[in-house]
Amino acid sequence: MDPLTMGVEEEYLLVDKVSRRPADRAPAVIAAAAAELGEQVQSEFFAAQVEVCTVPVGDTAGLRAELARLRRTAVAAAEEYGCRLVATGTPAVPPDQPLAVTDSDRYRRMARHFASLVDPYDGLVCGCHVHLGTMDRATALALSHRMRPWLPVLQSLTGNSPFVLGRDTGFDSWRHKKFSRWPTVGPAPVMHEAQYEAYVGSLVEHHVLMDRRMLYWYARPSEHVPTLEIRVADTNADVDTVVLVTALVRGLAQGLLAEAEHQQPPPEVSDRRLRAAHELAAANGLHGWGLDPFSGERLPAGTLVDRLLALAAPGLEATGDLALVEELLRRLRHEGSGAARQRAALSRHGRLTEVVDSLADITASV
Repeated sequence: MDPLTMGVEEEYLLVDKVSRRPADRAPAVIAAAAAELGEQVQSEFFAAQVEVCTVPVGDTAGLRAELARLRRTAVAAAEEYGCRLVATGTPAVPPDQPLAVTDSDRYRRMARHFASLVDPYDGLVCGCHVHLGTMDRATALALSHRMRPWLPVLQSLTGNSPFVLGRDTGFDSWRHKKFSRWPTVGPAPVMHEAQYEAYVGSLVEHHVLMDRRMLYWYARPSEHVPTLEIRVADTNADVDTVVLVTALVRGLAQGLLAEAEHQQPPPEVSDRRLRAAHELAAANGLHGWGLDPFSGERLPAGTLVDRLLALAAPGLEATGDLALVEELLRRLRHEGSGAARQRAALSRHGRLTEVVDSLADITASV
């Protein structure tokens, strides 16, 4: 089996260089970055956000180089307009005035249709989405069914949003809690292609969703490229965390695809138990308790990560990534998650503005 290609979408926060508060300057920053990146840089829901999209790559070295190129360009564009680019799941320093929704027809309609969910003070969240391809919709669905139980473990590696409205939430990933209010955010449903199409069609027809692009399941066939999209991670300032998680996603998928091709049935795991596992992953991250969705047993998150690595190891060996993943995972365990690093920065300096500066420095150090 040929290795799957990988792609990543990262959502960034723009902050004012002086106040470190979110800055509604994305239109100008995107226009500046687009001179080099073209459609690889895009708007997001709030005008204080910028999204970048890698091209498909076949190896982790190429992925890291592509992520670094996108970040360098976006960082430079932000600097032109008095901003710093920050890779974080939520703003550490809150806005002092309501955030502006991006001035596009689609985002304006979303803001009207889902007004009760749009909070202009603490509704801004930034995620990192991993794409695996190329595959048709039926294959993407079959693979998503098999990956469901392991997505909370992947999520536990990526928490990078402990602060909201200037306070520590106690969660590694408050982005998870905030974003979970939106329709379809959660474990992907298990259904074959015809069922899936009918179900999605009914969600749009009955205005549960505004359009198909609002499918926010944790694993979904992408609506704009022929990939499976994994949507559980916070945006992380440390680019090596992004490479680690993307490589793990691909290594896991390589083995699970073989199961799908042999028509082995996917594991039966309840949505209730999966949601509980995701909740623990968001709260506790890498160094707390997690939940084994197969047995329902509470286990150290590190034990679940070890099990994930063992399952992904054959796929990682096949792509030559096993040693890299083991080293990046060892480093992450030693240095702590993004959330742990944010809290450490606050402990050292006593100011949330220093947390923002630390995040911006790490984001730019590629």
